[in-house]
Amino acid sequence: MHLIISPLANDFMVRALIAATLIGGVCSIVGVYVVLRNMSFIGDGLAHASFAGIVIAYLLKFDLYIGGLIFTILTALGIGAVSKRSEVSLDTTIGVFFTAAFALGIALMSHVQNYVIDLQDFLFGNILAIDRRDILIIAALTAGILIVVALLYKELLFASFDPVSAGASGVPVDALTYVLLAILAVTIIVSLQAAGIVLVAALLVTPAATAYQLTNRFGPMMLISAIVGVASGIVGLYCSYYFNVASGASIVLVATACFFAAMVLSPKRRSLLTALLDARRTAIRVR
Repeated sequence: MHLIISPLANDFMVRALIAATLIGGVCSIVGVYVVLRNMSFIGDGLAHASFAGIVIAYLLKFDLYIGGLIFTILTALGIGAVSKRSEVSLDTTIGVFFTAAFALGIALMSHVQNYVIDLQDFLFGNILAIDRRDILIIAALTAGILIVVALLYKELLFASFDPVSAGASGVPVDALTYVLLAILAVTIIVSLQAAGIVLVAALLVTPAATAYQLTNRFGPMMLISAIVGVASGIVGLYCSYYFNVASGASIVLVATACFFAAMVLSPKRRSLLTALLDARRTAIRVR
């Protein structure tokens, strides 16, 4: 019990745990849609693209969150528009946009006279440096994301599982895709200070991929993903505190361990193994 309570004597640890809970939950919920739609690469792409918006905001002495948010949303919508209206595949479009945006951020950063820790924190994450203002921003953006997801739950679900039938039924699939891209962009901005640009895609994909190993039902999948995301954030922070490792990396590694544990315990894997064993027994009997 002392191991659990002792870190809570530090205000920075309490704030970090609150932020990890919010970020882990919202990333995991949005990540389910990302995994089901095979959009895992776009999370990494938008995370890198956000760097240009952050640098632009820094140079203009503007709020870094708002600058990154605006640029990331515009990039997400641009990816959706180009991939929809051209013969270029979605993966190719993402690659073009995010490398160009990241290169723009690096080019602009070269004009900064003194290398500042603020920009480095966005690259690699520093959840322990989160203050009350950051928590309020994260909480507000998280609440907005969850409200939109709740309001469009059925439509997003239908469009994710069967976009052709959804479109034939009158569901605005294209509009929902743009909404999901915008939600994804906001989620990435929420998560940047926790995991950083380098690791944020893992927070989106890994908990959802873990849940996908354990169930085929959408509701339970979203619940399991949220539990894994929140637990990974909390356990990862405690591991970071006691083993003196980077907090963002620690959180991602815990989530990855959950993924491999789910693979071992997966009912799908057990069903496949059982089928293979039955087939082998049948073959032996025939012989």
